[in-house]
Amino acid sequence: MRVFRALPAAAAILLAAATLSASVAGTSASAAPAAVPRIAPTPQQVTPGRGTLAVPSTVTVVAGTGTDSAARTALRATLRSAGVRHVRTVSPAQAAPAGALTVYLGGPAENPATAGALAGLHADGPAGLAAEGYVLASGLERGHGVVALSGVDGAGTFYAVQTLRQLIGHHALPAVTVRDWPAMPIRGTIEGFYGTPWSHADRLDQLDYYGAHKLNTYEYSPKDDPYLRAQWRDEYPDAQLAELSELVDRAKVNHVRFTYALSPGLSVCYSSADDLAKLVAKFEQVYAIGVRSFNIPLDDISYTKWNCDADAQKFGTGAAAAGAAQSYLLDAVKDAFIGKHADVTPLQTVATEYYDVTESPYKKALREQLDPDVVVMWTGIGVIAHEVTVEQAQQAKQVFGHDILLWDNYPVNDYLRGRLEMAPYLHRQAGLSGVLAGDTANPMNQAAASKIALYTVADFCWNDSGYDPQRSWAAGIDEYAGGNHRLAAALRAFADVEYQVPKITGEQAPELSAAIKDFWTAWAAHDAHGIATFERRVAGFAAAPGVIRQHAEPSFVTETDPWLTSMAAWGRAMTTALDLLQAQRDGDTDRAAADRAAIADQVAAATAPVDPIDGKTPVKVGDGVVDQFVTDALATN
Repeated sequence: MRVFRALPAAAAILLAAATLSASVAGTSASAAPAAVPRIAPTPQQVTPGRGTLAVPSTVTVVAGTGTDSAARTALRATLRSAGVRHVRTVSPAQAAPAGALTVYLGGPAENPATAGALAGLHADGPAGLAAEGYVLASGLERGHGVVALSGVDGAGTFYAVQTLRQLIGHHALPAVTVRDWPAMPIRGTIEGFYGTPWSHADRLDQLDYYGAHKLNTYEYSPKDDPYLRAQWRDEYPDAQLAELSELVDRAKVNHVRFTYALSPGLSVCYSSADDLAKLVAKFEQVYAIGVRSFNIPLDDISYTKWNCDADAQKFGTGAAAAGAAQSYLLDAVKDAFIGKHADVTPLQTVATEYYDVTESPYKKALREQLDPDVVVMWTGIGVIAHEVTVEQAQQAKQVFGHDILLWDNYPVNDYLRGRLEMAPYLHRQAGLSGVLAGDTANPMNQAAASKIALYTVADFCWNDSGYDPQRSWAAGIDEYAGGNHRLAAALRAFADVEYQVPKITGEQAPELSAAIKDFWTAWAAHDAHGIATFERRVAGFAAAPGVIRQHAEPSFVTETDPWLTSMAAWGRAMTTALDLLQAQRDGDTDRAAADRAAIADQVAAATAPVDPIDGKTPVKVGDGVVDQFVTDALATN
């Protein structure tokens, strides 16, 4: 399992604090409040303690036989990354050897010793917190460093370790108490886009990313799996089933719920006992490899045409008949499969009218005939929702008559060829967690590049009331850069010119746009400082693609290659445009003419790269901002 590092900036703070401590175990109670680095997703409650604990080369872990195994593995990896060479694991029945640092791992149902450690640190346990909640406490007890990681359940304990990973630096840990829980029960993604699918390696990597960011759901609905749609009646051959099983297993170790989404709507006969049997058999096949969450999406199909004459005879015609037929099938699946397995979650579906809250005969049929336990997925108002408000979610819950799970079509870009979607999660109202069953984001075809937006989605889902889009966006970029400040600056410049989502943000390159506005003011005023400031920004913009190619993970570079190529050419064009302006101001006509010719070539190079998915659409890089600056410079005499 891939383990994500704590932010090195945080580690630097902690290491600096650690050097102030003369004690191996930690600082005294009179020390100043500890500097607590940013934790993602944003916790519900953080109370800094006093001082910083040193993390020695040997650490004792007290874990019960019932302590979550994924949390054990993650804790060991976290300690190793913090410089710990030896991890001694003892049971609660054994006396923990006196040492510089002892970590108690597991909630009340996992490890009876953790309660005493929490009491010694004057921290309350996780009782009363929502499912997946946890308490993390660190500090000194009788002169020794103690850390308690106590979850409401195994997932909560695992998430406590994920928080520790971000707090612990190389040989240093702040004294702190974190009391935390998720705002939304269901938090994750749905791989539901069209076009080039993710690779198997992409999916495994995404599942690791979800676990590290406390996302607990992955809805498996890729369009390249024929056994989900065209061949939904056929069971998986051994090879494909083995690959699917690997995804399910990886999801489990990351406490991610793997939801199997079977889409029979293109050919199903709703009234057919044979089709019901095949659907149940398919679910039983994936149940056998560990799937415990199921969805039957009925979106993107016609509900005015039947796939068999028997349905017309049984249900009639029209939208109400479609709602009745879908309810009939879903209820039958619930009875024949869901009801026979006590360990599965409530059945989900995607309504055919998934995009509004308008009363209709179809919705009325679902509301009145579909089993109330079935969760209905909804995209907000419109397929791509500009905003999602609490009032809209309440209306959806009322008109469908069921719990609502948001299928949010962001940062998906399958309908926007040529664009990457790298803005933060915007225009989703705080308070949605009080109405929705959860929130699943539909990512881009580009898995690695989706992570910056998904970081902010995770932040919102965990704590919507504490969500700050711009702060989250900046933190996500910094984390992705892994402590490389040059890479972080380059990624921010790149994400800024891939910011616009026409139906959501409407704003392109907000940071560069503001800088250009300031530049023109400085240029008109002959403000040398203001001009020089913008020249440095343009130099950084032009260099950013090279920095990303050199330092970012290879998958990100591969996915974004055409956009990086275009950005580099636009950087050259902007640089030349600045020189053109100065040449004209200096009266150097020959240089100005040469610059104009160079700009023509550079713009041609910038507009040549195309989206590799369709092979024809020019990529967009700061469109309306970067190109407009060059155009305005060319028009200036």
